[in-house]
Amino acid sequence: MASTGGAEPDAEDAAETKEAIYEEVMPCDRMELSQRLAVEELITTEASYVHNIQLCVSDIRAHLQKKQLPDLDLEGLFSNTDDILHISRRFLKGLEATATQEHEQLLCISALFQEFKEEMETVYKIYCASYDHALLLVESYRKDPRLQEEILETLNATVPHTGASDLSFFLVMPVQRVTKYPLLLRKILENTPTSASAYPALQAAVRAMAQVNANINEYKRRRETEDREYDDLEEKFQCVVSSVAVLKENVASYLGHLEAFLLPTPHKRELQIDGGPAQQYCRFAEYLHCTVFPEFKRRLDRLVCQPLCSLSDMLVGPQQLVKKRLDKLLDYEEIQERKSEMGSVTYDEEAAMNTYLAINALLVAELPRFNRAALQLLGQILCSFSALQRDLAAQVLHQAEKELEQMPHGCMPLPSFWKMVEDTLQQSGTQLRTFCQTFETVTPSPVAQPLNPAEERKVLSLVSKHGPDKLYQVTSNISGSKDLDLTLQRGQIVALLQNVDTKGNTSRWLVDAGGPRGFVPAGKLQPYCPVQSQQPGMQMPALESSTERRRHSYASPEAPRPQVATFTPAFQVVAGFSFTARSPQEVSLQAGQPVVVLEPHDKKGSKEWSLVDVNGQRGYVPSSYLVTVPVQGPLGWSLPV
Repeated sequence: MASTGGAEPDAEDAAETKEAIYEEVMPCDRMELSQRLAVEELITTEASYVHNIQLCVSDIRAHLQKKQLPDLDLEGLFSNTDDILHISRRFLKGLEATATQEHEQLLCISALFQEFKEEMETVYKIYCASYDHALLLVESYRKDPRLQEEILETLNATVPHTGASDLSFFLVMPVQRVTKYPLLLRKILENTPTSASAYPALQAAVRAMAQVNANINEYKRRRETEDREYDDLEEKFQCVVSSVAVLKENVASYLGHLEAFLLPTPHKRELQIDGGPAQQYCRFAEYLHCTVFPEFKRRLDRLVCQPLCSLSDMLVGPQQLVKKRLDKLLDYEEIQERKSEMGSVTYDEEAAMNTYLAINALLVAELPRFNRAALQLLGQILCSFSALQRDLAAQVLHQAEKELEQMPHGCMPLPSFWKMVEDTLQQSGTQLRTFCQTFETVTPSPVAQPLNPAEERKVLSLVSKHGPDKLYQVTSNISGSKDLDLTLQRGQIVALLQNVDTKGNTSRWLVDAGGPRGFVPAGKLQPYCPVQSQQPGMQMPALESSTERRRHSYASPEAPRPQVATFTPAFQVVAGFSFTARSPQEVSLQAGQPVVVLEPHDKKGSKEWSLVDVNGQRGYVPSSYLVTVPVQGPLGWSLPV
């Protein structure tokens, strides 16, 4: 078909052209046209198939071979693709040669299929029998990110035009092609008059290729039946291998967790307690540390870990034999097919067949016994492991009961014991609250110190230079005794510049006192939290209420608060992300919600969590969820009315 303008028409244009030609011809000639199109489809699809198999062998497989990936089974993936490519090239050459035969073309095509049917059956039998195994390999490689990345890189480098996402795109082609031969021949036959001389030959070709497919399916079914017994044995063996590996990992993890639990050392610390329950606990911890755990670890190693390692070593030999059998299987099948065709094989080929048969017979005979022995040993190891854990629990419980008997309340009924604990905690809590009230009465809170106008201007300057989160207030008078030290009065506001001195000492901080800069003791500084003015439209809760105060606050609940200078803050802390509380100590946030930071750390001093006030609710939130943003509106200082 002539092209226009030197360009090949695309597939859609070609299809429309063929349809137009088909509509224009006389009805009596439509069968002949359909026949020619069917023959053309056979030849063109065969050429495309050979091209793809060539890509599979020469490009994809060769590229993967260069990578030398130890976990990639190329023989299992590509099977006997080389043999298929060799036969398909010859078959395509014969098909293309029939184009010059004109009226004899159909007879030549029929004869060509008859000529190649035995070779096709031989090579496709082996490939189709191994195809399921190849798909399993592809699936396993898909679960391995490293191998999958290497395979995708190969496909993108060698066959990017196909858009293939894995190797199964190419591996299925031989299976599809051999099953399509009868369909293509039947399509030619349907468009051939029964009176034509080539009709009986085409019928014979259709029957021959249908029989080839039937023989392939029967061979695959017989192979699956023969291998089922071995496959069951190998599956049980692989379960034993997996169980031993998992048990070794779990025992090691268990021992690590148990060691962390049983090896506290309070007996090595000076608790400064003369006697009583604390000393008994120290004695109990020393017993666990020095006697119980070392003895348990020795018994666990002797009765569990060493037998497990021995069993794992014994699995290596059968594993290698199973792999060797799989390697020899493909050679055996190929030689067996050659023997059935030619009637004899070489001495080396006969030896290779006997090697496979010997390995297979050995595994079928010995794997059941090995599996039973391995499972029996594995069961004994698990029984020993359970007995060791039971002995450990009994030993620890016995020693704990001995120590408990010596405690003052060891014989007290449980309800009475818990009542005593609650009363003791309540009494201690009352005493602690009394101490806190005493401290608050004696020392007023630095936060409540009034600011004079000059100090207000200095604070505003420090805020503009360093930001509000850098401000600190002096909690007691500071007298500088070294060079570069500052002398400051209690209540002064400074800005933190660096939380270490020039020698890396974190107890001396470099600060800006609104002009002079120098070092001050870090222990005499406290974050400055000014009382914020209540502006319309801004819900800024007060730092503290009369009923709920921060633990370190010095303000007396009964005394009226002194009037202090207030200001409209230049910055505001808001939630950058939403957060859902997971415990009563936490509080939920919505993105963009204003918060008041009460403490920029948790009770242990970690800055990963911050204590905040959100609409009157207090709790901890992740510090990374909070952001400081400028406050919209006029800035300035104001004094209380």
